[in-house]
Amino acid sequence: MGNPNVSGVAEVTENSINSDSDLHDSPPYAEGEKVFAYHSTRLYEAKVKRLDYKQNSWKFYVHYLGWKNSWDEWVGMDCLMKHTEESKRKKDEIDEKLGNDKNTKFARAAKTSNAAKGRKRRNESTSKGKSEANPNKLITIQIPPTLKKQLVDDCEFITHMGKLVKLPRTPNVDDILKKYLDQRLKKHGSVADSVEEIMKGLGAYFDKALPMILLYKNERNQYQEACPNNITASSVYGAEHLLRLLVKLPELMSDAGIEKETVTEIHEQTVDFLRFLQRNQSTFFLSTYHVPEDMENKNN
Repeated sequence: MGNPNVSGVAEVTENSINSDSDLHDSPPYAEGEKVFAYHSTRLYEAKVKRLDYKQNSWKFYVHYLGWKNSWDEWVGMDCLMKHTEESKRKKDEIDEKLGNDKNTKFARAAKTSNAAKGRKRRNESTSKGKSEANPNKLITIQIPPTLKKQLVDDCEFITHMGKLVKLPRTPNVDDILKKYLDQRLKKHGSVADSVEEIMKGLGAYFDKALPMILLYKNERNQYQEACPNNITASSVYGAEHLLRLLVKLPELMSDAGIEKETVTEIHEQTVDFLRFLQRNQSTFFLSTYHVPEDMENKNN
């Protein structure tokens, strides 16, 4: 699941729902209703716990069945599906597809000699009939408070105010990753091969993940215009969308089935990279987004 700390982007009370209920159409999903919810690349069974109507759109606070309450979050209508047999089949199709789609660049990043040792230990453990809990499930990445605020503002700009990140961004993702490696080189005198490989993998994974899991619904047309054939997302988008990927990394690493030693190294480098983003937050991130031309024309 994604970062649970971002779920507080919208607060709602029962009184606010009841008092406004006669001002707009009935919600498509009811409180307590069982649904399927998109999160990252997958569909999960969930239950609607609360709902809110704001800025002419419904928002739903969902609990993912079988997951801790810390993963509960607010989602839009486009993230939910009715709990039907057709939706169940779609979930199965996605699970089957992603189950065979683990050989990404990022999943192979940071391979070191420790990985081989990890395979040996795992084989020995299997031969003895022992089983261990998946260590990837235990990985958490703490997002610095100022970057959490950035995520909340990002969601507010896009989903509630209808604004967009103005593209192309400067610096873009490629620039930011290079700046990180440059500062590591300046500070330590050298950059380990594994660190460089992780950053390369992160950039490649960003290009693949952005159109699939990092865009809100109203950002998709902008993506089609900004990234035609042979134009990579990492050369167009910036820190705002890169941060969305970093929030999703724990789940993505778990889905990819990466070895324990590799996960640990990626985790350590991601934490250091987040500190780097925080130190350069005023330079890398936009303080406000722009109103698309079609919305301006509509308002006029």
